[in-house]
Formats: sequence, structure tokens, C-alpha cells
Amino acid sequence: MASRTAHTLHAQSSLSGLAPAGAAHVPSSNATLRHGPFEDAQALFAGSLFVGLAMLMYAQAGLLTGSTAGLAFVLHYATGWSFGAVYFLINLPFYWFAWRHLGRAFTLKTFVCVAMLSLVMVLAPNVFHIDYLHPAFAAVAGGLLMGTGVLFLARHQSSLGGATIVSLYAQQRHGIRAGKVQLAIDCCVVLLALCVVPWQRVAWSVLATVVMCVFLWVSHRPGRYQGG
Repeated sequence: MASRTAHTLHAQSSLSGLAPAGAAHVPSSNATLRHGPFEDAQALFAGSLFVGLAMLMYAQAGLLTGSTAGLAFVLHYATGWSFGAVYFLINLPFYWFAWRHLGRAFTLKTFVCVAMLSLVMVLAPNVFHIDYLHPAFAAVAGGLLMGTGVLFLARHQSSLGGATIVSLYAQQRHGIRAGKVQLAIDCCVVLLALCVVPWQRVAWSVLATVVMCVFLWVSHRPGRYQGG
């Protein structure tokens, strides 16, 4: 009877994906966790689109963000140049650096994401427009969209270029936390923005960044998600 009960418990634990008591844990194969090409393509497209929607909301409300996207916003507001074109051009010098130090796959995925985001920003005005958008709503909703898009890209070994590439390199090569480098770059962008953007818009932009960072802090925890 005891033997039959033990056999039943063993079968139930196998069906539920749990190892029987006392048995050694067998880790899953990396091959079953690694993302396939279709999964990568879907995530990179969705992430770029979500970030693009956030950028459009920021542009409508007169807000900005950090990194090279923030610098592109500053130039856009100061000169009237197309944000999508400026953003794409700013990132060009960083691709060689990423190719050399962060790998071919990361660089190619980042290039694709930056190109898609730039295309979204250029084509979006021909597809839809927003009549009115309060900066508070743009900051909160845009921050959540931005965080979601960045999370998609990070989980599929990609980025939006520029400062992210520099931050990752500084962490890998010199042991400086990527978050600290990113924060320093973003602070410089915000200070620069004060020269061309009213301080109220900069304040709303800071709120948007806080919303995005809190979302990523809560949702992106190393070790919880193991896709590669």
C-alpha cells in the first residue's frame, strides 16, 4: 500500500511539473527557453511601437525623455527638425561601438529597433493625430508605455541605442552600474532641455521618467525571466 501511494504521488508531481520530494532538481534546457526568430521579431516590433506611441504623446504634450531620444527632442524643439530623422542620425555613431564591444546580435537588433521607432515617428502624423492631451496624462500613460516597450526590448537582447549602449559597456568593462551612467546622461539632457523648454514641461518629463523607472523596477527582476 505504501509503495502504491508513493508511486501515485510521484506520478502527480510529474504531471504538475514538480519534482517528487527528495529528488534532485533538473534544470530546464536553455534550448527550450531561448527565443526564436518569430518571438524576437514580434517583441522588437511591439516594443518599438509602444515606445513610439509614448514618444508621440510626449511630443504632443511638449515633454521629453532621457538618453539620445531626449537629445533628439531637444534638437526637435529648438530647430523644428523631424524628431524621427534626428533620432536616427544621432544613433549612427553608436552602432560601430556596440558592434565592437557588445556583439553583432545586440547591435543588429538595436539598429532595427531604432529604425522602426524613427519610422513610426515619421509616418504617425499621416495615420492619426491627437487633438488634446494633458501633460499629466502624457507623463503617466507615456511613462507606462515607454517602460513596457523598453522591457520588451531588454528581454530580447536589444535596446534603443545611444546612452544605453554606453551604459552597458561601462558596466561590463569598468564595473560601473549601468543605471548610474544612464542617470548621469539623463541629468545632462534635462539640464540642456531647460535652455529650450519651459521648466513646467521639464517637470512633467521628470514625472514621466519616474513612472517608467518604477515600472521597470517592479517588472524587470533578474532571474525571474529566463528567456534568451
